[in-house]
Amino acid sequence: MRFDVVTIFPAMFAPVFDQGVVGRAIEKGLIELHAHDLRDHTHDRHRQVDDMPFGGGPGMVLKPEPVIEAVESIRPHNPGPVILMEPWGERLDQRLVESLAIEPGLIIVCGRYEGIDDRVRTALNAREVSIGDYVLSGGEIPAMVLVDAVARLVPGVVGDPESLAQDSFSIEPSGWPQFTRPAEYRGMSVPEVLLSGDHARIRQWRRQQASQRHGLHTKELKQT
Repeated sequence: MRFDVVTIFPAMFAPVFDQGVVGRAIEKGLIELHAHDLRDHTHDRHRQVDDMPFGGGPGMVLKPEPVIEAVESIRPHNPGPVILMEPWGERLDQRLVESLAIEPGLIIVCGRYEGIDDRVRTALNAREVSIGDYVLSGGEIPAMVLVDAVARLVPGVVGDPESLAQDSFSIEPSGWPQFTRPAEYRGMSVPEVLLSGDHARIRQWRRQQASQRHGLHTKELKQT
């Protein structure tokens, strides 16, 4: 699978993805990751990618020409959908990740400033995606989250298929408490059921714990 990221800070991506699961997948040729400098597609000596919004208001808006031309230059190499990382986009969850993982590739545009000229979305039939209801300095970190989440589902990237199934959120709640050796530490003991060897009891305990944890976090979200 191929990921192409359009950004004004392409150097941010190599340090993150040179290591770990995604880094190993790149080395093996299971995925490709290319970060493209948006400023390479400007046509003025100042390499300006933004301008003031029509109608007034604070901040600046990414111009349509460099974004559209950048994506057009990538398109011959990547037929996948265009994703605009914007805070008001549809919420990234595991089901969305799974739907994107079956694509041949993704072209991800990192928003900045007050957003991207909306003609980009129209011209490229782009999909706006958000990782949460909060404001970051730009779309680079959200793009990294998206790449990491989708890359894990590419066959061969994660060595243990059971790990993917456990993490997927698709069948039942996950996120139960995890423990490892030693069985006792500073008076804190691992739950007896996990030491029992009874896999049916362990599965039941994990489902119960995950449901309780999921319910607690849902209640906290409703109260905020």
